[in-house]
Amino acid sequence: MNRLEPLDINALTPEQQAVLDAMQSGPRGARHGRLGLIGPFGVWVRSPIVGNAAQAFGAVVRFESQLPENVKEVSICTVGAHFHAKFEFAAHGPMAIAAGVSETAVEAIRRGEPPTLEDDGENLAYEIATALLTDHRMSDSLYSRARETFSENELIELVTIIGYYCLVSLTLNAFEIALPDTMKDPFPDES
Repeated sequence: MNRLEPLDINALTPEQQAVLDAMQSGPRGARHGRLGLIGPFGVWVRSPIVGNAAQAFGAVVRFESQLPENVKEVSICTVGAHFHAKFEFAAHGPMAIAAGVSETAVEAIRRGEPPTLEDDGENLAYEIATALLTDHRMSDSLYSRARETFSENELIELVTIIGYYCLVSLTLNAFEIALPDTMKDPFPDES
């Protein structure tokens, strides 16, 4: 159930249309085709100043990061599962699998259980995301292990991706953004 009334894509203001055009002409559109007004994009297009900034920031952290896709997707799925953000997990669970994360690990993350991950970067992405989501910080030992695997820039990118997807998840949950019929509900027991 969406808390926001559906927008008519043909009746957007020029400012709203500019945000939608930016989303569709950027890396998201190149990878996923016409996005329409689904997920957080249907929220952000309503507030063009915020929407343009959020989508531009998201494009940078998601598509211009030096981190491998599997590492990014583990962190994104961990955030989505933490918040039970249906759209986020439904979108990124399959992306994680496509990036090489095992289906078993993605399922464990969805259930809120520690996954078995063979890749050090994936393991650290999960541990860092979990620490930031639950403790709101990294311990010295976790930070030291992270720096053994990630460059300073990569670690900054990872923390930023986690923060960005917190924004996405909270946006989806606050406005109860429904899944399109083409997506499987990862948390069907929740409204």
